[in-house]
Amino acid sequence: MPEIYHALGLHMHQPLGNLVSLQHSEESWEAKQILWCYDRVTRMLENYEDCARMHMSFSGTLLKQLEDPEVQETFADTLDIPDMLERYKNSHIEFVGTGLYHPVYPLTPASDWDAQTSWWQGLGKHILGQDNFPGFWPPELGFCMEMIPMLKKHGYKYVVVDCWYINPKRKMRWEELRYRPYIARYEGEEIIVIPRDRELSDAQESGINPGWFQHELYERTKYCDFPVLVTTWTDGDNGGWYRSSQIENGFWGSFYHPVLHNFREGTLGFTPIHISRYLEMFPPEEEVEVYRGAWNTGEHWGGDFTQWTGSLLQKRGWDEMHQASAYYQKVKKAFDLNEQKLRDPEDVRQLIITAYDHLLVAETSCNFFWGSKWVHRSFDELQLTYHNLDMAMHVLNERR
Repeated sequence: MPEIYHALGLHMHQPLGNLVSLQHSEESWEAKQILWCYDRVTRMLENYEDCARMHMSFSGTLLKQLEDPEVQETFADTLDIPDMLERYKNSHIEFVGTGLYHPVYPLTPASDWDAQTSWWQGLGKHILGQDNFPGFWPPELGFCMEMIPMLKKHGYKYVVVDCWYINPKRKMRWEELRYRPYIARYEGEEIIVIPRDRELSDAQESGINPGWFQHELYERTKYCDFPVLVTTWTDGDNGGWYRSSQIENGFWGSFYHPVLHNFREGTLGFTPIHISRYLEMFPPEEEVEVYRGAWNTGEHWGGDFTQWTGSLLQKRGWDEMHQASAYYQKVKKAFDLNEQKLRDPEDVRQLIITAYDHLLVAETSCNFFWGSKWVHRSFDELQLTYHNLDMAMHVLNERR
């Protein structure tokens, strides 16, 4: 039997303003349940430092809400958010980076990838107390090979991808595609790709029995002739499995704690591990390519991004997004060329910065996830983008 290692990850995300919006609606109870999901993690890991190996990704839109003093005050009776964030800083969780406004990278303009990525790092370092982040979780697990140079530029060693999109350079058994890291290269840069097991992750999200999980890992990996890395990663704040206040019936009490108890007793059959530690022990050598795609959502398999592009209004939104991004690049270039000629360059610079922030907010995946229902949010942000860019361009044209 091969050595079997398990890397477990939770992704936490809320659209901008959603927590307060829920609090002021008839679903105020839902906001409390969501916040308790975030608070529960470090508490559930207490006294398990010897064996708990958790990975987490926090969207920038969520981190912005958690650090907001008004949000902290709004929920003060529900949760001491600053105390919670301090516990995260002192935890042994392996945090990974992601995009600031939770964009589906392959669908957004490549010229905006750098800002979405670097701005999240600044926020993540500040709130989570980390100097660096070894891995990257693409929002909606949306990945394409063109992202590799950008991810390397920002210091990422690995990126999590969906196992369905691994494209080997030789014939491989299906368990090889799922249960070992590989190297992916693009334009002279390389990164390690970590396949996330789609089916086991779906089970983790729905509710999972420790005995079934252990048996499933054994059956899926019994023919492997290499040290196995099984990676499961799901949302950690959606569904009753995670939100239930009856901890003994949810993810932590029914699955994770029993797994850790079994490991301590030597009866688990696999070893919880951080991905960075696995890579130190077993660095990958073989190269693969990765097809463009996202994770599965409901009835959609993710490879065609239908969840975010299926309707006419969604398609129109992406077209406008790319046009607005190109316009921003045009105005920014004009400003850089004429900055020294301006009487008040700082005013123009602020208009351009404000416009860009609205553009990046418009790229939030949730604006497109719900069919045509939320696309107006993206259009609203794009309108503000154009407004600020037009004002900046007007000043620039006057000074020419």
